Amino acid sequence: MNVTISDPTLRDGNHAVGHKITLEQIKQYARAANQAGIDIIEVGHGNGLGASSLQLGFAAHHDRDILRCARENIYTAKLGIHIIPGFGKLSDIKIAMEEGVDIYRVASHCTEADTTERYIKYLTDHGKETYGVLMMSHMASRETLLDESLKMKTYGAKAIILMDSAGAYTPVDTASKVSWISGHVGIPVGFHAHNNLGLSIANSITAVQAGASIIDATIKGFGAGAGNTPLEVLIAVLNKYGYKTKTNLNDILHLADSAEKFLVSKLPFIQTRNISSGIHGVFSGFDKHIMEAAKKYKLREQDVYRELGKRKVVAGQEDIIIDVCETLQKA
Repeated sequence: MNVTISDPTLRDGNHAVGHKITLEQIKQYARAANQAGIDIIEVGHGNGLGASSLQLGFAAHHDRDILRCARENIYTAKLGIHIIPGFGKLSDIKIAMEEGVDIYRVASHCTEADTTERYIKYLTDHGKETYGVLMMSHMASRETLLDESLKMKTYGAKAIILMDSAGAYTPVDTASKVSWISGHVGIPVGFHAHNNLGLSIANSITAVQAGASIIDATIKGFGAGAGNTPLEVLIAVLNKYGYKTKTNLNDILHLADSAEKFLVSKLPFIQTRNISSGIHGVFSGFDKHIMEAAKKYKLREQDVYRELGKRKVVAGQEDIIIDVCETLQKA
């Protein structure tokens, strides 16, 4: 079985550095990842195309400049973007088209695929390869996820990506949901893991065994919270299991070593707040917001995570963190 490797280091990695990845870093990494045989190189603000803002954090460069820089340094790999309707607009997609993006991943909360209809149909009408992405997928049953996946397929999506945005999955969850969807949806299924509970590799390999053919991974796990599936480990383990990719392990290992020097300024590791995020199912990208708010209101971060988990807060609802802190402080 061939596994497609999608690398969002230059997108998800932006969460780890306040969305400040530079054009020079994009240039160096895109060239090296292309050389190492990565299938898809995804770039942009951590929250996707059009998301640079006061609320979510400003990117170091405009989307057009980021895309142009990546396009000029990717030769055989495909250039990908992530867009969440509401954060990104159709005008942002037009910029991506003008700059030569190949893969468009249109994302929604796992129960809100309806919000992607206009975007996916627009892209497919223009002949663009488009994937549907279900974020925070731990929050829905496999039956609900299949229903949402089928909606995206109806809109024109050519693949479905399940995101474990909170790092909350176990291999049992992964096997159940991926096998169910891949067995019924009729288009390729992918999986995007976070490492909050130290299970990103186990979950990614389980996803492949359950039928996923597209796996996301970042170099050294560079990404939000405890990081993503580490690309170099993933390729090594896929090779050990006998799965085929277009990558060369030696080139990937060299990429990992060199990226520490010019891109991955701080290696991700599992902190107690990441464990709280995974246990309570809270979006990994909230960690810095929660840390600052808990300090300001003199609260334990674990208590904030627990309450956010109870409220089922999702990406884009950062303002609720303050409301939770004020409530907990009064209590």
